[in-house]
Order: sequence, then C-alpha cells, then structure tokens
Amino acid sequence: MRPPSRPRPAAPRPASRPAQPQQAQPARSPRGGPGPDGPARPAEAPEAQGWGDDVATQPLVLRGSELARTEPAGRAAGRARPASGPVPFVREATGGHGRRVDRVVSTGMADRLAEKAAMRRHRRRNRVLGWAGAVLAVTAGVWVVLFSPLLGTDPAKVEISGEGTVIDVAQVQQVVAGVSEVPLPRVDTIGLRDAILDLNGVRDVRILRVWPDGLSVTLESREPVAAVPHEGAFALLDRDGVQVGTVDAVPEGLPEIGVTLDEQGARSLRAARIVLNALPPELRAEVAEVTAPTQDAVTMRLRDGAVVEWGNEEDAALKVRVLQALRALPENQGVTLFDVSAPTMPISR
Repeated sequence: MRPPSRPRPAAPRPASRPAQPQQAQPARSPRGGPGPDGPARPAEAPEAQGWGDDVATQPLVLRGSELARTEPAGRAAGRARPASGPVPFVREATGGHGRRVDRVVSTGMADRLAEKAAMRRHRRRNRVLGWAGAVLAVTAGVWVVLFSPLLGTDPAKVEISGEGTVIDVAQVQQVVAGVSEVPLPRVDTIGLRDAILDLNGVRDVRILRVWPDGLSVTLESREPVAAVPHEGAFALLDRDGVQVGTVDAVPEGLPEIGVTLDEQGARSLRAARIVLNALPPELRAEVAEVTAPTQDAVTMRLRDGAVVEWGNEEDAALKVRVLQALRALPENQGVTLFDVSAPTMPISR
C-alpha cells in the first residue's frame, strides 16, 4: 500500500491592485452639441426599429479631428491624405440590416479630372478652329485665283509674234481682247486658239499664259510662195495651195504660176507647187515663172533668162542636185537650157 500523499502548499495570491479613480465624464448635450467641459461628440444614428424595416437617416459629416478619434489607429494610419488639402470624409448610414457605407472623395483627383476634361475641350476647339481656318484659306485662294480681278487678263500685256507678211495683227488683237479682264486661269486657250486659226493667213498658233495677267501668242503664218493669175488680179498661194491674199501685181521675189484656179488646172497647179517646195530657198528665189501645161511637163524660167525643163514631180531631190551641179560648171556659163526631166541623163545647151 502506498502512503498517503502530502498536501501541496497553496500558491500565494498576488496582491490586489489599488482601484484607480475614475474621471468624471463630461455632460452630453441632448443634441450632440458641445458640453460644458469639452467638444461635442457626434450623435449616434437612431437604431432601426423593427426587423428589416428601413429607417430614413440623415448623413453624418465628421471633421478630420473627429475622424481621427473615431477610427481605429491602424485604419487611420494606412489612409493617405491628398496633398491638396484635408480629406472630406462622408459617412452615410442606410437602413436595412444596419449597413453603413463610408465614402472618401479626393479633391486632388477631382481637380485632375477637371483639368483633363478642360484639355480635351481645348484640343477639340483648336482642331475645329484649325479646320475652319484651312477651309477659309482655301476658299479665299480659289476666289483670288478664279474670280478676283487681281489676275484679270490685261490686253496691254499680250505679246504677239510671228505674224509674217499676211496676218493682220489688228485682227489678232481684237480676238484676244475678248478675254480682257477674265482671270488668267479661266482663259479658254483652246477656244482662243480656234478663233485665231480662223483668221486669214494663220497656219498655226501657240498660246501661253504669262503670270500674273498676260498672254504670249506665237503665230505661224501662211507665207505665199507663188502668185496665180485670177480674175484680173493675182491670188497669193502658200506651200499648201491655200489662198492667203489677192494683189494687183506679182510681189517682188515671188514666182508666177501660169495655170488657172479651176478644176482643169488643179493637177498642174499641184505639180508646180511640189516643184517649188522641193527647191532650196536660194534657188526658189531665182525662179521667175512656172508653167505646167500638164502635170508631167513642168517648166521653170529663171530670172537670168535660163529655162529648166523639169518634167514631172518625181525624183525632185535628185533633180535639184543635178541642176545645181550643171549650173556650177564653168563651161555652162551662158547656157540657157537645162533639161533634168531625166536626171540620170541631163542635158544643157
């Protein structure tokens, strides 16, 4: 048998702490206002009455000092305050199960959002003003170029050249005067060219704009190469057989073609023109008269009295070289007849 255990001595109890005197609580105002000894504390929201009933409540706004006293220390320390000023804290108490929502509005963020919105409006306004200015500038440019009198054609600044001996310059100036004061970009140069081509003696014309208000008109005239007797006068013909004028006597330096201006003399006239066009300018200037009873019997009389039997219009270039060679020979000085109708067997006597 085991001997009975000894009783353990009781542990000494700690001495009781002396009771601390309690501080007197400041009297509360019935409406949560400041008491006589200190600042007021916020009034508590009335509790919801009944189960699940919503009770209309009034939002309570706490100042920063009151917020620091009411929030836990850890939560207050972790919340950053914006640099722009104090953080307004809005507490809204809602009904229904006693739920509360705390909302913090940052005035710094609101300022940044307002600044961004203002910048967007500024950029939009600048784009609109830029497009409006561009459209206005283009419209003004189109008006200046196409409709304003600043670029109106000045007849005094129209240069005419190449009129030759048969074109009447006054007629050309009269046609050009029809586009006076018309803005230069709107001048119808094609229509103006057609009107000038209808004038007598004009073979071709080139029209260029000379900015800001002038024109350059370059003419190519139909210079006469022969005179043909016609109705008691002489018709002047160019190298294409186009009549460019009528005179009473054969002009000096032009040959006379002894054919008639009708259907019967058309072929002979064509052969005579081809012969004259084939001659170099210095030799053509020595021709006084061309006769062509038929298109195969063209004869020329030179101004020194010599006669050239040309024949038909074929081998014109070869006949020209043979004739020039025969006339250059010393032994042919004083010869009055050169027959080159057969250029490979010429005759001179």
